[in-house]
Amino acid sequence: MKMYLISDNVDTLTGMRLAGVEGSVVHERNELKEALDKALADKEIGILLLTEKFGREFPEIIDQVKLGRKFPLIVEIPDRHGTGRKPNFITSYVNEAIGLKL
Repeated sequence: MKMYLISDNVDTLTGMRLAGVEGSVVHERNELKEALDKALADKEIGILLLTEKFGREFPEIIDQVKLGRKFPLIVEIPDRHGTGRKPNFITSYVNEAIGLKL
């Protein structure tokens, strides 16, 4: 199994390449769609990393892939500017998912 990164900046890709993760840099909606299609066609990719910016700017594309496919695992990661998530993101996510306040 391989990991693959689709990033919106070269710095994140460079850092991941140092860890042995290949990837591509895209900026536009159509470029993201093409990179996703290419990565999803590669059966060796088990984990697909995306920078959080794509989840914010193109949620319909990312959600379609997340909800429509079981494989690969899609993980949104912060880029060099940090995360855009609230400090209690995980707790909020669990609360919404199970309907109980922790």
